[in-house]
Amino acid sequence: MYKRIRNLREDKDLTQQQLANYLKISQATYSRYENGNLDVPSSILIKLSEFYDVSIDYILGQTNISIRPNGK
Repeated sequence: MYKRIRNLREDKDLTQQQLANYLKISQATYSRYENGNLDVPSSILIKLSEFYDVSIDYILGQTNISIRPNGK
């Protein structure tokens, strides 16, 4: 999961700070998510899923299909 959220961010050419601002968290907290030093809360997973328009299962590494079901 941690590699996926980093790859999604890098694919959009975003900095950790930019994404942290969107999520309303500190850059240090976001960095801990990407490094696997802190579990990502479900509320953040939902926001990431919506932001990147991918399924939560994709973020969690449960599937390689990134499309969100029913476009939600």
